[in-house]
Amino acid sequence: MAQLRPLIPKLQERAISELNEVPERLQDDIQALRDWIEKQPHLRSRTSDQFLVAFLRGCKFNTEKAKHKLDKYYTLQAGIPEVFNNRFVDDQILLDIIRMGVMLRLPRLEGDEGPCINLVRTTIYDTDKYKFADVIRLGVMFGEIVMLEDDNAVINGYVEVMDMQDVGANHLFQLHPSLLRKLSVFADEASPMRQRGTHFINVPPPFEAGFRGIKSFFPEKATKRIHLHATGTETLHEHIPKKYLPVEYGGENGSIPEIIASMEKLFFSYRDYFKENVNFGVSEELRKSEKAIDYNSIFGIDGSFKKLTID
Repeated sequence: MAQLRPLIPKLQERAISELNEVPERLQDDIQALRDWIEKQPHLRSRTSDQFLVAFLRGCKFNTEKAKHKLDKYYTLQAGIPEVFNNRFVDDQILLDIIRMGVMLRLPRLEGDEGPCINLVRTTIYDTDKYKFADVIRLGVMFGEIVMLEDDNAVINGYVEVMDMQDVGANHLFQLHPSLLRKLSVFADEASPMRQRGTHFINVPPPFEAGFRGIKSFFPEKATKRIHLHATGTETLHEHIPKKYLPVEYGGENGSIPEIIASMEKLFFSYRDYFKENVNFGVSEELRKSEKAIDYNSIFGIDGSFKKLTID
């Protein structure tokens, strides 16, 4: 019997109709993916039901795509050590970032079948003390936690709200193009969760034109998911109802201190999980391929720029 959380009825309906999930075959599908992993000498992967079903659902139960994405999940992590190394719950920098409320996973309303919503307050940390890579390091840790904890995120994807209040040059200088490109490739090719939209709020007029220029480098399908809101949250409420947002953003869904306390508690509960993560990854010398992994080519940092394919 599969060790999985039961889905609420609306999510189960969507998993069946949109992701090709067949409940009666679910255990067999998970076992088939697990059997494949055990035959890959280079791949050391987690094999719990909840972990594997995220990749099956993220690939609409196309087993071959799930295998490819799972392999990429660990392979690409090795190419972004500044983000995927040293992921430990007791890291003081990560705890500081949580306690500042830089990244907020908004609480799920009971019975709601909508996407996961993350609020990122991108400018409230001291750039002399913390790096953008540290913020992302915490982000990918919570991304993994959400993948295991939040069926809404796996089935319906996630939405990000990026608060750009008081953004300055010191923040923008930390946005290294090579790291941004690596993260974009990882999100597109390795993550089983789909990004449904990104909302930039409180964007200062001097930076608004720059943001609109960045959008031109992405496929049309991706640009339709990017929304700019110059001042305040009034236009944001047209896309994300107040019932989902914290009171500090004109919403009704708890306060930021309450959300921080809940996230810190959840984070600590994964202490052993992230300690164990050092046991998982890839050993390229054991991969059944004559061609060595070329991270520069994979991440598109070999001098050429290629648009990402957005699902």
